[in-house]
Amino acid sequence: MSAAALAQSNSVTDEFGPLRRAIRDEGLLEPRGWWYARSIAWTTAALIAIGAAMIVLGSSWWQLVLALPAAVFSARVAFIGHDAGHWQITRRRRLNRTIGLIHGNLLIGMSYGWWTAKHNKHHAHPNDVARDPDVGPGAIVWTPEQANARRGVPARWLARNQAKLFFPLLLLEGVNLKASSIRHLRRTDGRRVEKVLLAAHFLGYASFLLIVMSPWQALAFAAVHQALFGLHLGCAFAPNHKGMPMPPPGTSWGHLRQQVLTSRNVTGGGVTDWLLGGLNYQVEHHLFPSMSRPNLRAAQPIVRRHCELLGLPYTEERALRSYAQALGHLAETGRHAR
Repeated sequence: MSAAALAQSNSVTDEFGPLRRAIRDEGLLEPRGWWYARSIAWTTAALIAIGAAMIVLGSSWWQLVLALPAAVFSARVAFIGHDAGHWQITRRRRLNRTIGLIHGNLLIGMSYGWWTAKHNKHHAHPNDVARDPDVGPGAIVWTPEQANARRGVPARWLARNQAKLFFPLLLLEGVNLKASSIRHLRRTDGRRVEKVLLAAHFLGYASFLLIVMSPWQALAFAAVHQALFGLHLGCAFAPNHKGMPMPPPGTSWGHLRQQVLTSRNVTGGGVTDWLLGGLNYQVEHHLFPSMSRPNLRAAQPIVRRHCELLGLPYTEERALRSYAQALGHLAETGRHAR
């Protein structure tokens, strides 16, 4: 039976309730504040160490080597901001927002308010073309209808070749997040704190690079840093939903089926957990978005067993296989651009 047919079969009245009670009884919905405190401390120490190494190295093209660890730990900052947006760090709203603003606007130059609003819509309606902004019209087409709607030779060429160009396009994602944040805040009244912190990020980032190295070296470092940062984030988000079922218009799935059927986990060990920021447990994260990241691994066997009892497909793949499935979906969709 297909995932779509399975989602519409049987009663879905109380499928999620027993799972939520089991997860709650295990204490997995309690926030892990001290875990996040240590994570923030280690990430901050790593960024300070990278900055100190850049100062010691001075005006040298070897600075480009440090762009790699800078990108990796910039992604760590983004993951913490993501978790703050879901209230995973603490149940205190103001503290979560403060952590999100620092890690989003100030440290990586991305509007925390813009991203949180957009991401919450995705969580409410994953893979729903009409309501999920992550699969809406953009540089990439996600459905045959979107591909058919492309007009102009360049747009159709991009759609037909999007699978080949997907990872190169991710190199622009770091810049795209910043540009989207600026556009959003320019159109938005208020948000003074966000605007000040975003301006402080750009001023501080540019000033530090220009003080430490020559202008051409600073430009090259920023380009490599942002490209690798975007690629890293894209690789963490790409396998989660791409190529998974997309609810047909008018479909009403229960919370459990809506989140499980549209999500894919990425298997691996501790290194995978660290590199993907816990997003490799995408099924568990979508079912319980406020669950602290270190609890996701413990929740996985409970969720998997519950899905097995219901006969509900629980999808998990190795990293390379998950990317192959996502790219296969992009290739198939892009063929409809004629």
